[in-house]
Amino acid sequence: MKPVRLPAAATLALPRWALLALGMLYILPGLIGRHPWKEDAGSFGIMWTMAHGGLDDWLYPNIAGLAAAEEGPLAFWLGAICIKLFGWLLGDVLAARVSTIGIFVTGAMSLWYTAFHLGRRAEAQPLRLAFGGQPEPDDYGRTLGDTAVLIYLGCLGLLVQSHLTLAATLQGALLSYFLYRAVRYVEGASTRNAVLVGLSLGALALTRGVVAPAVLVLALYACTRYLKLATRETLRHLGVAAGVGFLITLVWILPAALLQPYGLSPVSQWLEWNAHQVGLPTLSSLGAFFRIGVWFFWPAWPFAAWAIWAWRRQQHLLHIVMPVMFFGALTLLLLCDPALENADFLKMLAPLALMAAFGLPTMKRGAINAIDWFSVMVLTILGALVWLFWIAKLTGWPAQLAKNALKLVPGFKPEVGIVAFLVAAATSIGWIMLVHWRLSRQPSVLWRAVVLSSSGLILLWVLLMTLFLPDLNYSRSYAGMAQQIAARLPADTDCIETNAGPAQRASIAYFGRLPFVSLAGGHCRYVLIQDSIKKRDDDDLAQRYGVRPGAALWEGQRVSDRGDERFRLFRRAR
Repeated sequence: MKPVRLPAAATLALPRWALLALGMLYILPGLIGRHPWKEDAGSFGIMWTMAHGGLDDWLYPNIAGLAAAEEGPLAFWLGAICIKLFGWLLGDVLAARVSTIGIFVTGAMSLWYTAFHLGRRAEAQPLRLAFGGQPEPDDYGRTLGDTAVLIYLGCLGLLVQSHLTLAATLQGALLSYFLYRAVRYVEGASTRNAVLVGLSLGALALTRGVVAPAVLVLALYACTRYLKLATRETLRHLGVAAGVGFLITLVWILPAALLQPYGLSPVSQWLEWNAHQVGLPTLSSLGAFFRIGVWFFWPAWPFAAWAIWAWRRQQHLLHIVMPVMFFGALTLLLLCDPALENADFLKMLAPLALMAAFGLPTMKRGAINAIDWFSVMVLTILGALVWLFWIAKLTGWPAQLAKNALKLVPGFKPEVGIVAFLVAAATSIGWIMLVHWRLSRQPSVLWRAVVLSSSGLILLWVLLMTLFLPDLNYSRSYAGMAQQIAARLPADTDCIETNAGPAQRASIAYFGRLPFVSLAGGHCRYVLIQDSIKKRDDDDLAQRYGVRPGAALWEGQRVSDRGDERFRLFRRAR
């Protein structure tokens, strides 16, 4: 017997304007007004270098002369195109993030349509009620689409990662699109659908290598075997998809290999990086998976686990089999990753949110009400604390909170930003109205629990990205330091050599407009050295760069740095 029993009243769709407004309120804060931080400054540097460089920079991704072709160029092409189109109006940083908005919308819409199509299938429908009144297939599909997107937005791991200009962010959205195309292929196995599956595979390969697309093809084949699709036709279609994906990768590989930008081949670096993406699973990677995943996937994973349990007695369910297969394959890939990072978990969010959406209708009303009350109490308290810390840093009361808020930003002078305050206040009022709606109306709609948890998380994010954004920019940006370096250099400086890391190099090149030496190489009179005050290696640096450690033109660091990074500018003798 099916585990879902719902009346039509529980499947009223969330108004389109409300879902759109919630999505924009989610993605825009953290993009507008935020400097490039260490987490995504390197990726922005590649986009900025492409947009202001030549064909060689588009073929060989680099950060102001630092090679960065490992992942692939697609995410950086999108950001560079946006800089070209909108940089004159929005500035280069915000223009690059226009691509981030498009990536977010692509991922959310793909997930919505995937859940919608799966929710309309006969095997996913709720039990027919004795006297009628069960939802129509389209209504149920729309409700599940809304639910999947709300769970997706409520996941803690997506919150920060979706606002960063990273290749992994695009990979997560493309995985969601691949999931949609895979569902459409299983619903109607045709050459056209196979070609569209191949389109998503090629885009994934150009974003972060060929390993994930190869694993996804195998997982899709396993799904078709379990669902008993025709073997010969499936193999032919998957061959078409793989061929289309390969042809798409040639859009970059062929010109890069033939033209040899800067006299080098980025393809060899890309292939070498691909080869190092898979290793043997270890206890360390297993521990990292659970340690990171337990909060990264919250609150999707409890709903997803319940969905598997609730539907366990049903056979050949596409809405369970496909996300479980993809999530399992990607989990195995993650465990075999020798250098696991938080962003690597993004590609697993879409299938997990999809499973969770089909778990929510099977839960008891008491469990859903408990989620409601937990969201209301915890998120309201946290929102009030953010406001209290903001008041404390401006007024000095309460004194201990003020001390804690300002100790991480020494020298920072807090000011009231009128626009930021109004946005934060309007969002807080919206949260109060949403809680009042929940308490006064006692709605029976299925998505009521996840709309509260998602909206509460958005509330906290908006408060942080408005009331505390100046503090965060002050402590995490390299803008002030880059301008100090630029002021100590002659206007006719032609090139600078540096050992700075990707994020530092990108930030200093952008904010200071410093001409770092290109991939073609060359001898520069000026050298910018990054090291640590805690690590004394002056003799080694002097030998490597031909400078005298005691003759620095400038020495400094970020105001919030505690000795982890130090920068020194030297001038070589001719």
